[in-house]
Amino acid sequence: MDQSMSGKGNCYDNACCESFFCSLKRELMPDSGYFETRREALVAIFQHIEGFYNSRCKHASLGNLSPVQFQELLYNL
Repeated sequence: MDQSMSGKGNCYDNACCESFFCSLKRELMPDSGYFETRREALVAIFQHIEGFYNSRCKHASLGNLSPVQFQELLYNL
């Protein structure tokens, strides 16, 4: 994975994305530092995002709700 860089003078415009990718790398990367196959990486990333990040991981920017909880609250009003 490569981190993206914002334009000159815009160091905070993608802070949420940078935080997400940092967490993803820290929590998901195998000890070897790489996945054996692209498919293994895709499956692991999908399971992490859908099984943990969107459903259980609480976000301060969403009022300490998970993205799923936030959407349910938003659309059930």
